[in-house]
Amino acid sequence: MSRLGTAYLRGLQAVGRRLDYGTNVFDREWDVLVVLDACRADLLRSIASDFDFFGHVETVRSVGSSSSEWLENTFVNHPETPWTVMVTGNTWTDRYLDATAFAALDEVWKYAWDDDLGTVPAAAVTDRAVALARERDPERLVVHYMQPHHPFVPDPLDGDDGLARTGSHSNDGNPWVSLRRGEVSTERVWRAYEANLRHVLSEVATLLDNVDGRVAVTADHGNLFGEWGLYGHPMHTPVPALLAVPWAEATGVDRGILDPELDPPEPLPVGRVHGETGERERLEALGYL
Repeated sequence: MSRLGTAYLRGLQAVGRRLDYGTNVFDREWDVLVVLDACRADLLRSIASDFDFFGHVETVRSVGSSSSEWLENTFVNHPETPWTVMVTGNTWTDRYLDATAFAALDEVWKYAWDDDLGTVPAAAVTDRAVALARERDPERLVVHYMQPHHPFVPDPLDGDDGLARTGSHSNDGNPWVSLRRGEVSTERVWRAYEANLRHVLSEVATLLDNVDGRVAVTADHGNLFGEWGLYGHPMHTPVPALLAVPWAEATGVDRGILDPELDPPEPLPVGRVHGETGERERLEALGYL
């Protein structure tokens, strides 16, 4: 990015850091929250009719323009977090979340990374989500898939280095840099982006057949394809096309189809379990919940 472009982005981010934007997912009703990383609302809406579990796809405004911002603004110090089990492929959790604040935080990316794909397979996240739904019977279950975020698993792009296996930086070789430089067309990136969404939605279909409850499908943030002269999903960037994320609802019924096989190498930290209501009732009486 040129110096002028960098200055422009930093100016927007200075404004974004001062804005209180978006709706926290805990302000809505759900038992299971499926988070599709970096999924634009218009992208999901364009293919939703191809998946029979979707009804109407709404657009809601995210609380962050990047995963790190969304994680921090959603979970840190939120009164619902202690009753929430989170299964995630997102590498920023290690830097922004405290595992002991959750009923359980299963960071699948730490032990199910696929070096050939350069990301966490969606099937690994599904496997662990189903296992914890049955073992823990959580009051809230968050299932954070990395797809449709690049790398685009079914249709990879040349020059895409995949995800950085850390929450401290992003790889320079990615579709948004290539798109900004004119090395690849918008149509080509959009096609691969859509294929990756279809790929992960097949896993969402499996999840819906193996968990019970009201399931909401959303995203942490979108991706910019040149809107306001920007690409990807920089932090603290209050661009409407980036903050517009989908919200769709479905019903999950555990038909016992999937037999989870993946286990973390170490036991998850012991957190709050279903039925521990004393503190919750106290907080409700005080008006905090």
